[in-house]
Amino acid sequence: MTPQDKHSTQEQTSTRFETRAIHAGQKPDPVTGAVMTPVYMTSTYAQNAPGDPVGGYEYSRTHNPTRTALEENLASLEGGTFGLCFSSGLAATSALLGRFVPGDHIVAGNDLYGGTYRIFTQVYERYGIQFTFADTTDPDAVRAAMTDATRMIYVESPSNPLLRLTDIASMAEIAQGAGALLTVDNTFATPYLQTPLTLGADIVLHSLTKYLGGHSDVVGGALIGNSDDLREELAFYQNSCGGTPGPLDSFLVLRGTKTLALRMERHCSNAIAIAQHLEAHPGVDRVHYPGLPSHPQYALCGQQMLHGGGMVSFELSGGVQAGETFASSTQIFTLAESLGGVESLVETPPSMTHASIPAEVRRAAGLEDGLVRLSVGVEHVDDLIADVDAALALAGA
Repeated sequence: MTPQDKHSTQEQTSTRFETRAIHAGQKPDPVTGAVMTPVYMTSTYAQNAPGDPVGGYEYSRTHNPTRTALEENLASLEGGTFGLCFSSGLAATSALLGRFVPGDHIVAGNDLYGGTYRIFTQVYERYGIQFTFADTTDPDAVRAAMTDATRMIYVESPSNPLLRLTDIASMAEIAQGAGALLTVDNTFATPYLQTPLTLGADIVLHSLTKYLGGHSDVVGGALIGNSDDLREELAFYQNSCGGTPGPLDSFLVLRGTKTLALRMERHCSNAIAIAQHLEAHPGVDRVHYPGLPSHPQYALCGQQMLHGGGMVSFELSGGVQAGETFASSTQIFTLAESLGGVESLVETPPSMTHASIPAEVRRAAGLEDGLVRLSVGVEHVDDLIADVDAALALAGA
């Protein structure tokens, strides 16, 4: 029996999200009464007899009590029965892809994080895994991309960086009809805004580095689901290939999930205010934000998300030069990759997070060279809008 088997992730599913975020997977330390989960800085564990570990833990690559608490916490927040944590979001992606064999086919969204596109095309295609990139906002496009060898549909919703939404329930129906898995990268939405498993997804993937950690001080990833068979397969890969987070990393993410609901409310309220402000600005050509009525999936946002999220992207009339000048001119928004921390960040995807995607592929998917992406933090919204206005003026917008 594993430590995960000994602790139920279902015991707190009847309580509301904010309560589970603080308590799921965690109890006061039985030795000291410490309220916070201890950071178990150990590589190995004592055994009563050969093959009979004292507390069910044998080796920290396989299990660590701090990581177990985080995995149970994430499973509860997503409405899953298991969670598995990794050293990065891409390590989680690699574990997911490790279950496929040469000849298997995957249909993926055509608007993806650049690192995901890179691991698909430059790593796993070499091993005989086949990928087709389709517009997952259009169920018919996904159906047309499916083959007899399709084993998974992989989507981001909202997508990175164009913030397109996929109808997760529709994708689940397509995947189930083909005997394929549906994996949803829920990093941008977080389980506070959206729970893909309840909409029919088989696996939820997270970069814990982003909103779940929330403080730009840790890198991690996770896979969450409901199937015992999937858990067994993925846990085998997790243990066999490593790539697991250390106990301090697990502790930092666990600390972050406690305030996730509070932070996401402020991220979202700030983001909609900035999106509305940008949309009204004459120098802005287009704003991408699911919470705006002008967004093509605005109605879907209202159906499957609580709010529109904390990410905003937009295009300036001046194109590439204007976008790069804007991103280099902000004072509160920090020019940096990543997202989801309490501080606001700005970047230009074509030259930063999505530079690994060929320009012609980016443009075909609608990612223009002058795109700017904002990760809207939790600072005072008036200060953020003033910073945006000053940078727009310097960019000639």
